[in-house]
Amino acid sequence: MVHTFSFKTFFILVEIVWLISHSCLSDPHQEKHFLHYKFTVLTKSDSFPEFSAVCVYDDRRIKHFSNEERVWILTDKDWTEAPEDPPDPRDWFIHQIRTLSNCTDSLCSDHVLQRIIGCELEKLPDGSVNLTVFDEYGFDGEDLISFNYDTMQWIDKKPKAKEIKEKWDRQTGRNQFLQYFLKTCTDWISTFHNTNESSPDVHVSARKSPNDESKLVLVCLATGFYPRDVQMNIRFNRINLEDQTSSGIRPNDDETFQMRISVKINRNHEGSYDCLVTHSSLTEPVTVDWDGKCSNCEPESRRLVIAGVIAGVTAGVIIALIAGGIGVIAAGIAAGIAGGIGVLAGGLAGVLAGVIAGGIAGGIAGGIKEERRSNGKVRKVSSHDSLDQIEMPRMGFNRELNTDGSTTGT
Repeated sequence: MVHTFSFKTFFILVEIVWLISHSCLSDPHQEKHFLHYKFTVLTKSDSFPEFSAVCVYDDRRIKHFSNEERVWILTDKDWTEAPEDPPDPRDWFIHQIRTLSNCTDSLCSDHVLQRIIGCELEKLPDGSVNLTVFDEYGFDGEDLISFNYDTMQWIDKKPKAKEIKEKWDRQTGRNQFLQYFLKTCTDWISTFHNTNESSPDVHVSARKSPNDESKLVLVCLATGFYPRDVQMNIRFNRINLEDQTSSGIRPNDDETFQMRISVKINRNHEGSYDCLVTHSSLTEPVTVDWDGKCSNCEPESRRLVIAGVIAGVTAGVIIALIAGGIGVIAAGIAAGIAGGIGVLAGGLAGVLAGVIAGGIAGGIAGGIKEERRSNGKVRKVSSHDSLDQIEMPRMGFNRELNTDGSTTGT
C-alpha cells in the first residue's frame, strides 16, 4: 500500500509541476501548442475509475471517454472539427496492465499504466515551426516504452519492456496506423492554431496601496487572448519597472486566457506609465497608457477638505478641553470668593438687622404707656418728654442723687 500511494502521489506532483511551469513561463516569441491524448488504467479502482481517457489541447479538455457508453464524447461543444481519436480500445488497455502486473481474476496488487500520445507545435522567433510526435507508456511511475515515428519501431526503456518491444515491432499494421494518426495530429494542430487566435483586451488601472498612503498599486490586465502565451510589462517613461508581480496565466470561461500584473508606484508621480503586451495574435505589441486616475482614491481637494475638517475638529477639542479646565478653575475661584463675600455680607446683614430691630423695638417700647406717680397723680409719659421732665421710678432702696453725680442714701 505504501508503494501504491507513492506512485499515485508522483503523478499528481508531476501534473502540479507541469501546470506551474506552464503558467509562469510564457514567451509569445517562442509559441507552443500541443494536442495530447492521456490514458490511465488501474488494477484496483476503489476511488478512481478503472479506465479513464481525455483529449487536451493547450490545457483545454475537448474530449473524454465515457465508460458507460464506451465512446469518446466531445466535452467542448464549440469544437466542430475535433481531431481523430487514437487507436486501441478500452479493453486493450485493461489487457495490457493485467499482463504487466501478472494479475489473475482473484489476485492482483495495485499497479497503474499510463499512456500519452499526440503532437506538439513550436513556433520559433525566426518564424520557423518544429513539429514533434510521440507515443509513450509508463508503468508504476516509470518510463516503460515509446514509439519512434520515423522507423515505426518501439524503444524499450526498462528490462520489463523488452518482451513487449519484440511483440509490438511485429505488429506492422498497428504501427502504420499509429504513424498515420500522428501525421493527422500534426496537420490538425498546424491548421487549428492559425484559425483560432484571439487578441488580448488590455486595461490599466490604479488603486491606493492598503499599507502605504504614499503609494499606488498600478495594475495591467490582459484578457480574452488565445493561444495562452503572452508577455506583459508595466513601464515608466518606456522603461520596464522592477518588482512586478504576476497572477500567472489563467483560463477564462470561454476557453481564452487572462493575465494580470501589478507594481507599486509613488502617489505623486511625475512621468508616464503604460503597459506593453506582446501576443502572437498581434502584428505588433499593444501599448495602453495609464490615465492617471485611481479607482478608490479620494480627490485631492476632498482629501484637503477632510484633512482640514479633521484638524479643525482636533483643535476645537483641544481648545474646549483647555477652556473647560480654565472654566473649572475660574468657577472654583469665583465660588470661593462668592462664598467669602456671602459670609461677610451675612454678618453685616445680621448686625444691621440687629440694630434696626433694636431701634424699632426701642421705639415701640418708648411709645408704650407707663404709669408714673407724680404728686399722687398718675401721668402719661410720652417719648417726647425730656429726661429732666421724667420722674424716675424708685428702684426699691433709698438713695439720693447728688449734684456731682454721686449718690447717698441707705
